[in-house]
Amino acid sequence: MHVAGELVSQFDLTEDQLAIQEMARRFTADAITPYAAEWDEKHIFPRDTIRAAAELGFGGIYVSEEAGGIGLGRLEAALIMEAMAYGCPSTSAFISIHNMSAWMIDRFGSQAVKDKYLPSMVPMERIGSYCLTEAGSGSDAAALKTRAVRDGDHYVVTGSKQFISGGGENEIYVVMVRTGDEGPKGISCLVIEKDMAGVSFGAQERKLGWHSQPTAQVNFDGVRVPVENLVGGEGEGFRIAMMGLDGGRLNIGACSLGGAQRCIDEALTYTKDRKQFDQSIADFQNTQFMLADMETELQAARTLLYAAAVKVTENAPDKTRFAAMAKRLATDTGSSVVDRALQLHGGYGYLMDYPIERFWRDLRVHSILEGTNQVMRMIIARDMLRQ
Repeated sequence: MHVAGELVSQFDLTEDQLAIQEMARRFTADAITPYAAEWDEKHIFPRDTIRAAAELGFGGIYVSEEAGGIGLGRLEAALIMEAMAYGCPSTSAFISIHNMSAWMIDRFGSQAVKDKYLPSMVPMERIGSYCLTEAGSGSDAAALKTRAVRDGDHYVVTGSKQFISGGGENEIYVVMVRTGDEGPKGISCLVIEKDMAGVSFGAQERKLGWHSQPTAQVNFDGVRVPVENLVGGEGEGFRIAMMGLDGGRLNIGACSLGGAQRCIDEALTYTKDRKQFDQSIADFQNTQFMLADMETELQAARTLLYAAAVKVTENAPDKTRFAAMAKRLATDTGSSVVDRALQLHGGYGYLMDYPIERFWRDLRVHSILEGTNQVMRMIIARDMLRQ
Protein backbone atom coordinates (compact mmCIF):
# COMPACT_ATOMS: atom_id res chain seq x y z
CA MET A 1 0.00 0.00 0.00
CA HIS A 2 1.53 3.31 -1.10
CA VAL A 3 0.79 6.45 0.83
CA ALA A 4 0.05 9.45 -1.35
CA GLY A 5 3.25 11.24 -0.36
CA GLU A 6 5.45 8.51 -1.85
CA LEU A 7 3.74 8.67 -5.22
CA VAL A 8 4.06 12.41 -5.68
CA SER A 9 7.69 12.20 -6.75
CA GLN A 10 7.57 8.96 -8.73
CA PHE A 11 8.40 10.71 -12.02
CA ASP A 12 10.63 13.41 -10.59
CA LEU A 13 14.40 13.40 -10.66
CA THR A 14 16.19 12.67 -7.38
CA GLU A 15 18.31 15.31 -5.64
CA ASP A 16 21.47 13.60 -6.92
CA GLN A 17 20.15 13.58 -10.49
CA LEU A 18 19.18 17.25 -10.27
CA ALA A 19 22.69 18.07 -9.00
CA ILE A 20 24.30 16.18 -11.90
CA GLN A 21 21.98 17.94 -14.36
CA GLU A 22 22.83 21.32 -12.85
CA MET A 23 26.57 20.61 -13.03
CA ALA A 24 26.26 19.64 -16.72
CA ARG A 25 24.13 22.71 -17.47
CA ARG A 26 26.63 25.02 -15.80
CA PHE A 27 29.54 23.45 -17.68
CA THR A 28 27.59 23.83 -20.96
CA ALA A 29 26.74 27.49 -20.32
CA ASP A 30 30.38 28.29 -19.53
CA ALA A 31 32.37 26.04 -21.87
CA ILE A 32 30.14 25.02 -24.81
CA THR A 33 27.29 27.41 -25.66
CA PRO A 34 29.41 30.57 -26.19
CA TYR A 35 31.74 28.77 -28.63
CA ALA A 36 29.54 26.28 -30.47
CA ALA A 37 28.68 28.52 -33.43
CA GLU A 38 32.38 29.08 -34.15
CA TRP A 39 33.16 25.35 -33.85
CA ASP A 40 30.41 24.69 -36.38
CA GLU A 41 31.38 27.43 -38.81
CA LYS A 42 35.14 26.75 -38.75
CA HIS A 43 34.90 22.96 -38.28
CA ILE A 44 36.86 23.14 -35.02
CA PHE A 45 37.23 19.93 -33.00
CA PRO A 46 37.16 21.23 -29.37
CA ARG A 47 39.51 18.66 -27.83
CA ASP A 48 40.32 20.88 -24.82
CA THR A 49 36.63 21.39 -24.01
CA ILE A 50 36.03 17.65 -24.29
CA ARG A 51 38.91 17.00 -21.88
CA ALA A 52 37.43 19.59 -19.51
CA ALA A 53 34.17 17.61 -19.57
CA ALA A 54 36.19 14.53 -18.58
CA GLU A 55 37.45 16.39 -15.49
CA LEU A 56 33.82 16.34 -14.30
CA GLY A 57 33.72 12.57 -14.86
CA PHE A 58 31.99 12.78 -18.24
CA GLY A 59 34.60 10.52 -19.90
CA GLY A 60 33.39 7.50 -17.92
CA ILE A 61 29.79 8.25 -16.95
CA TYR A 62 28.68 4.64 -16.69
CA VAL A 63 32.13 3.09 -16.40
CA SER A 64 32.39 1.40 -12.98
CA GLU A 65 34.05 3.22 -10.10
CA GLU A 66 36.56 0.33 -9.78
CA ALA A 67 37.79 1.21 -13.27
CA GLY A 68 37.97 4.93 -12.49
CA GLY A 69 34.56 5.96 -13.88
CA ILE A 70 31.74 7.65 -11.98
CA GLY A 71 29.48 4.58 -12.16
CA LEU A 72 26.20 6.37 -12.85
CA GLY A 73 23.06 4.96 -14.48
CA ARG A 74 21.70 5.59 -17.96
CA LEU A 75 19.23 8.25 -16.82
CA GLU A 76 22.09 10.29 -15.36
CA ALA A 77 24.02 9.83 -18.62
CA ALA A 78 20.98 11.02 -20.60
CA LEU A 79 20.65 14.10 -18.38
CA ILE A 80 24.30 14.98 -19.02
CA MET A 81 24.00 14.49 -22.79
CA GLU A 82 20.75 16.48 -22.91
CA ALA A 83 22.34 19.34 -20.97
CA MET A 84 25.44 19.51 -23.19
CA ALA A 85 23.36 19.27 -26.40
CA TYR A 86 21.59 22.47 -25.34
CA GLY A 87 24.89 24.10 -26.30
CA CYS A 88 26.13 21.78 -29.06
CA PRO A 89 24.50 18.45 -30.02
CA SER A 90 27.52 17.47 -32.13
CA THR A 91 29.99 17.77 -29.24
CA SER A 92 27.60 16.08 -26.80
CA ALA A 93 27.08 13.15 -29.18
CA PHE A 94 30.84 12.81 -29.65
CA ILE A 95 31.31 12.48 -25.87
CA SER A 96 28.45 9.94 -25.81
CA ILE A 97 30.22 7.72 -28.37
CA HIS A 98 33.40 7.77 -26.30
CA ASN A 99 31.37 6.73 -23.24
CA MET A 100 29.81 3.85 -25.13
CA SER A 101 33.27 2.63 -26.21
CA ALA A 102 34.72 2.90 -22.69
CA TRP A 103 31.69 1.11 -21.20
CA MET A 104 32.07 -1.81 -23.60
CA ILE A 105 35.68 -2.30 -22.53
CA ASP A 106 34.75 -2.00 -18.84
CA ARG A 107 31.69 -4.25 -19.01
CA PHE A 108 33.03 -7.04 -21.24
CA GLY A 109 36.83 -6.70 -21.32
CA SER A 110 39.33 -8.82 -19.37
CA GLN A 111 41.27 -7.15 -16.56
CA ALA A 112 44.26 -6.90 -18.92
CA VAL A 113 42.40 -4.92 -21.59
CA LYS A 114 40.70 -2.74 -18.96
CA ASP A 115 44.02 -1.91 -17.31
CA LYS A 116 45.55 -1.16 -20.69
CA TYR A 117 42.95 1.39 -21.86
CA LEU A 118 40.55 2.68 -19.21
CA PRO A 119 43.06 4.68 -17.10
CA SER A 120 43.73 6.91 -20.14
CA MET A 121 40.19 6.79 -21.58
CA VAL A 122 38.27 7.92 -18.49
CA PRO A 123 40.17 11.28 -18.33
CA MET A 124 39.93 11.36 -22.15
CA GLU A 125 43.68 11.60 -22.55
CA ARG A 126 42.89 8.97 -25.18
CA ILE A 127 39.47 9.18 -26.81
CA GLY A 128 37.49 6.18 -28.05
CA SER A 129 35.59 5.54 -31.29
CA TYR A 130 33.01 2.82 -31.96
CA CYS A 131 33.49 1.02 -35.29
CA LEU A 132 30.57 -1.09 -36.49
CA THR A 133 29.30 0.43 -39.76
CA GLU A 134 30.93 -0.41 -43.11
CA ALA A 135 30.29 0.94 -46.59
CA GLY A 136 28.39 -2.25 -47.45
CA SER A 137 26.74 -2.88 -44.07
CA GLY A 138 24.86 0.01 -42.52
CA SER A 139 21.45 -1.09 -41.30
CA ASP A 140 22.45 -4.71 -42.01
CA ALA A 141 25.25 -4.47 -39.46
CA ALA A 142 25.60 -8.25 -39.02
CA ALA A 143 26.79 -8.51 -42.65
CA LEU A 144 30.07 -6.74 -41.83
CA LYS A 145 33.15 -7.91 -43.75
CA THR A 146 36.15 -6.63 -41.76
CA ARG A 147 38.03 -9.83 -40.97
CA ALA A 148 40.31 -10.81 -38.09
CA VAL A 149 42.37 -13.98 -38.61
CA ARG A 150 44.14 -15.56 -35.62
CA ASP A 151 47.92 -15.83 -36.02
CA GLY A 152 49.62 -17.03 -32.82
CA ASP A 153 49.01 -14.47 -30.09
CA HIS A 154 47.69 -11.85 -32.54
CA TYR A 155 44.73 -11.26 -34.83
CA VAL A 156 45.48 -9.93 -38.30
CA VAL A 157 42.74 -7.43 -39.18
CA THR A 158 41.83 -6.35 -42.71
CA GLY A 159 38.86 -4.24 -43.83
CA SER A 160 37.42 -0.77 -43.37
CA LYS A 161 34.80 1.06 -41.33
CA GLN A 162 32.64 3.93 -42.57
CA PHE A 163 31.26 7.13 -40.94
CA ILE A 164 33.44 6.78 -37.83
CA SER A 165 33.12 9.65 -35.35
CA GLY A 166 36.64 10.55 -34.25
CA GLY A 167 38.16 8.84 -37.30
CA GLY A 168 41.72 10.08 -37.76
CA GLU A 169 41.73 12.00 -34.45
CA ASN A 170 40.86 9.50 -31.74
CA GLU A 171 43.48 7.16 -30.31
CA ILE A 172 41.31 4.10 -29.52
CA TYR A 173 38.96 2.20 -31.87
CA VAL A 174 36.56 -0.43 -30.50
CA VAL A 175 36.06 -2.46 -33.68
CA MET A 176 33.57 -5.16 -34.65
CA VAL A 177 35.36 -7.78 -36.77
CA ARG A 178 34.51 -11.13 -38.29
CA THR A 179 36.46 -13.96 -36.63
CA GLY A 180 34.06 -16.73 -37.65
CA ASP A 181 31.23 -17.57 -40.03
CA GLU A 182 28.80 -15.17 -41.69
CA GLY A 183 26.01 -13.60 -39.63
CA PRO A 184 25.94 -12.18 -36.10
CA LYS A 185 27.51 -15.20 -34.35
CA GLY A 186 30.80 -14.84 -36.27
CA ILE A 187 31.52 -11.33 -34.97
CA SER A 188 34.00 -10.40 -32.24
CA CYS A 189 35.10 -7.13 -30.68
CA LEU A 190 38.73 -5.88 -30.71
CA VAL A 191 40.40 -2.74 -29.39
CA ILE A 192 42.71 -1.27 -32.05
CA GLU A 193 45.03 1.71 -31.56
CA LYS A 194 45.47 4.57 -34.00
CA ASP A 195 49.22 4.10 -34.29
CA MET A 196 49.27 0.33 -34.89
CA ALA A 197 50.97 -0.50 -38.21
CA GLY A 198 48.42 -0.81 -41.02
CA VAL A 199 45.80 1.57 -39.57
CA SER A 200 44.98 4.48 -41.89
CA PHE A 201 42.15 6.95 -42.41
CA GLY A 202 40.15 8.34 -45.31
CA ALA A 203 39.67 12.06 -45.87
CA GLN A 204 37.45 13.91 -43.41
CA GLU A 205 33.82 13.64 -44.58
CA ARG A 206 32.08 16.84 -45.68
CA LYS A 207 28.83 16.79 -43.68
CA LEU A 208 25.59 18.75 -43.44
CA GLY A 209 26.11 19.16 -39.69
CA TRP A 210 28.07 17.70 -36.79
CA HIS A 211 30.92 20.00 -37.81
CA SER A 212 32.56 20.06 -34.36
CA GLN A 213 33.57 16.41 -34.63
CA PRO A 214 35.79 14.60 -37.10
CA THR A 215 34.25 11.81 -39.20
CA ALA A 216 36.29 9.56 -41.48
CA GLN A 217 36.66 6.08 -42.89
CA VAL A 218 39.00 3.87 -40.82
CA ASN A 219 41.07 1.32 -42.79
CA PHE A 220 42.87 -1.78 -41.52
CA ASP A 221 45.50 -3.33 -43.77
CA GLY A 222 46.92 -6.45 -42.10
CA VAL A 223 46.89 -4.82 -38.64
CA ARG A 224 48.39 -7.12 -36.00
CA VAL A 225 46.30 -6.80 -32.82
CA PRO A 226 47.24 -8.69 -29.62
CA VAL A 227 44.71 -11.39 -28.69
CA GLU A 228 44.47 -9.80 -25.21
CA ASN A 229 42.71 -6.85 -26.93
CA LEU A 230 39.63 -9.04 -27.47
CA VAL A 231 36.61 -7.61 -25.63
CA GLY A 232 34.38 -10.48 -24.49
CA GLY A 233 34.77 -13.90 -26.09
CA GLU A 234 35.06 -14.79 -29.76
CA GLY A 235 31.61 -14.61 -31.33
CA GLU A 236 30.21 -12.27 -28.66
CA GLY A 237 30.93 -9.06 -30.56
CA PHE A 238 27.52 -8.51 -32.09
CA ARG A 239 25.72 -8.96 -28.76
CA ILE A 240 28.16 -6.51 -27.15
CA ALA A 241 27.66 -4.04 -30.02
CA MET A 242 23.88 -4.19 -29.64
CA MET A 243 24.05 -3.75 -25.85
CA GLY A 244 26.28 -0.74 -26.40
CA LEU A 245 23.70 0.67 -28.79
CA ASP A 246 20.89 0.47 -26.21
CA GLY A 247 22.77 3.13 -24.27
CA GLY A 248 23.93 4.97 -27.40
CA ARG A 249 20.33 5.27 -28.59
CA LEU A 250 19.26 6.80 -25.30
CA ASN A 251 22.12 9.28 -25.50
CA ILE A 252 21.45 10.32 -29.08
CA GLY A 253 17.76 10.74 -28.21
CA ALA A 254 18.82 12.87 -25.25
CA CYS A 255 20.96 15.01 -27.58
CA SER A 256 17.82 15.64 -29.66
CA LEU A 257 15.88 16.60 -26.51
CA GLY A 258 18.54 19.10 -25.47
CA GLY A 259 18.86 20.64 -28.92
CA ALA A 260 15.09 20.93 -29.32
CA GLN A 261 14.72 22.48 -25.85
CA ARG A 262 17.27 25.14 -26.81
CA CYS A 263 15.27 25.93 -29.96
CA ILE A 264 12.00 26.21 -28.02
CA ASP A 265 13.70 28.65 -25.65
CA GLU A 266 15.10 30.64 -28.58
CA ALA A 267 11.65 30.70 -30.23
CA LEU A 268 9.99 31.96 -27.02
CA THR A 269 12.46 34.84 -26.78
CA TYR A 270 12.20 35.68 -30.48
CA THR A 271 8.40 35.55 -30.74
CA LYS A 272 8.01 37.79 -27.69
CA ASP A 273 10.44 40.37 -29.15
CA ARG A 274 9.37 40.27 -32.80
CA LYS A 275 6.57 42.71 -33.67
CA GLN A 276 4.22 42.42 -36.66
CA PHE A 277 0.77 43.99 -37.16
CA ASP A 278 1.48 46.20 -34.10
CA GLN A 279 1.91 43.33 -31.64
CA SER A 280 4.36 40.63 -30.60
CA ILE A 281 3.96 37.59 -32.81
CA ALA A 282 3.76 35.59 -29.52
CA ASP A 283 0.32 37.21 -29.03
CA PHE A 284 -1.09 35.45 -32.08
CA GLN A 285 -2.99 32.26 -31.38
CA ASN A 286 -1.24 30.60 -34.33
CA THR A 287 2.14 31.14 -32.65
CA GLN A 288 0.85 30.04 -29.26
CA PHE A 289 -0.63 26.82 -30.63
CA MET A 290 2.63 25.98 -32.43
CA LEU A 291 4.61 26.57 -29.23
CA ALA A 292 2.13 24.51 -27.18
CA ASP A 293 2.42 21.56 -29.58
CA MET A 294 6.23 21.79 -29.59
CA GLU A 295 6.35 21.74 -25.79
CA THR A 296 3.79 18.93 -25.44
CA GLU A 297 5.50 16.67 -27.97
CA LEU A 298 8.96 17.31 -26.53
CA GLN A 299 7.82 16.57 -22.97
CA ALA A 300 6.18 13.32 -24.12
CA ALA A 301 9.42 12.23 -25.84
CA ARG A 302 11.46 13.20 -22.78
CA THR A 303 9.23 11.20 -20.42
CA LEU A 304 9.54 8.09 -22.61
CA LEU A 305 13.30 8.49 -22.91
CA TYR A 306 13.80 8.86 -19.15
CA ALA A 307 11.65 5.77 -18.54
CA ALA A 308 13.64 3.80 -21.14
CA ALA A 309 16.91 4.91 -19.51
CA VAL A 310 15.80 3.47 -16.16
CA LYS A 311 14.91 0.19 -17.90
CA VAL A 312 18.37 -0.05 -19.48
CA THR A 313 20.04 0.68 -16.12
CA GLU A 314 17.93 -2.02 -14.45
CA ASN A 315 18.42 -4.49 -17.32
CA ALA A 316 14.64 -4.86 -17.70
CA PRO A 317 13.53 -7.54 -20.21
CA ASP A 318 11.94 -4.90 -22.48
CA LYS A 319 14.92 -2.49 -22.32
CA THR A 320 15.85 -2.84 -26.01
CA ARG A 321 12.29 -2.19 -27.18
CA PHE A 322 12.03 0.88 -24.95
CA ALA A 323 15.45 2.21 -26.01
CA ALA A 324 14.35 1.86 -29.66
CA MET A 325 10.98 3.53 -29.03
CA ALA A 326 12.62 6.39 -27.14
CA LYS A 327 15.28 6.90 -29.81
CA ARG A 328 12.68 6.88 -32.60
CA LEU A 329 10.34 9.31 -30.84
CA ALA A 330 12.96 11.67 -29.38
CA THR A 331 14.93 12.09 -32.61
CA ASP A 332 11.89 12.52 -34.87
CA THR A 333 10.25 14.89 -32.37
CA GLY A 334 13.47 16.83 -31.84
CA SER A 335 13.86 17.52 -35.55
CA SER A 336 10.18 18.40 -35.92
CA VAL A 337 10.37 20.86 -33.00
CA VAL A 338 13.51 22.52 -34.36
CA ASP A 339 11.90 22.83 -37.80
CA ARG A 340 8.92 24.66 -36.28
CA ALA A 341 11.24 26.87 -34.21
CA LEU A 342 12.96 27.82 -37.47
CA GLN A 343 9.58 28.65 -39.03
CA LEU A 344 8.71 30.88 -36.07
CA HIS A 345 11.93 32.81 -36.67
CA GLY A 346 10.90 33.45 -40.28
CA GLY A 347 13.72 34.51 -42.61
CA TYR A 348 16.05 35.08 -39.65
CA GLY A 349 15.81 31.40 -38.75
CA TYR A 350 17.48 30.58 -42.06
CA LEU A 351 20.50 32.77 -41.26
CA MET A 352 23.64 31.64 -39.47
CA ASP A 353 23.33 34.74 -37.25
CA TYR A 354 20.80 32.75 -35.22
CA PRO A 355 21.52 29.30 -33.77
CA ILE A 356 18.38 27.55 -35.06
CA GLU A 357 19.77 26.46 -38.45
CA ARG A 358 22.77 24.81 -36.76
CA PHE A 359 20.48 22.71 -34.57
CA TRP A 360 18.32 21.93 -37.61
CA ARG A 361 21.43 20.57 -39.39
CA ASP A 362 22.92 18.79 -36.37
CA LEU A 363 19.74 17.00 -35.29
CA ARG A 364 18.92 15.75 -38.78
CA VAL A 365 21.45 12.92 -38.54
CA HIS A 366 20.06 11.63 -35.24
CA SER A 367 17.27 9.75 -37.02
CA ILE A 368 19.92 7.98 -39.15
CA LEU A 369 22.76 6.95 -36.85
CA GLU A 370 22.86 4.44 -33.97
CA GLY A 371 20.33 2.48 -36.05
CA THR A 372 17.99 4.35 -38.43
CA ASN A 373 14.50 5.13 -37.21
CA GLN A 374 13.23 2.57 -39.73
CA VAL A 375 15.38 -0.08 -38.02
CA MET A 376 14.00 1.13 -34.66
CA ARG A 377 10.51 0.32 -35.94
CA MET A 378 11.72 -3.15 -36.99
CA ILE A 379 13.14 -3.77 -33.50
CA ILE A 380 9.95 -2.56 -31.79
CA ALA A 381 7.57 -4.56 -34.00
CA ARG A 382 9.70 -7.71 -33.84
CA ASP A 383 9.66 -7.55 -30.06
CA MET A 384 5.88 -6.95 -29.99
CA LEU A 385 5.19 -9.91 -32.27
CA ARG A 386 7.42 -12.21 -30.22
CA GLN A 387 5.03 -11.97 -27.23
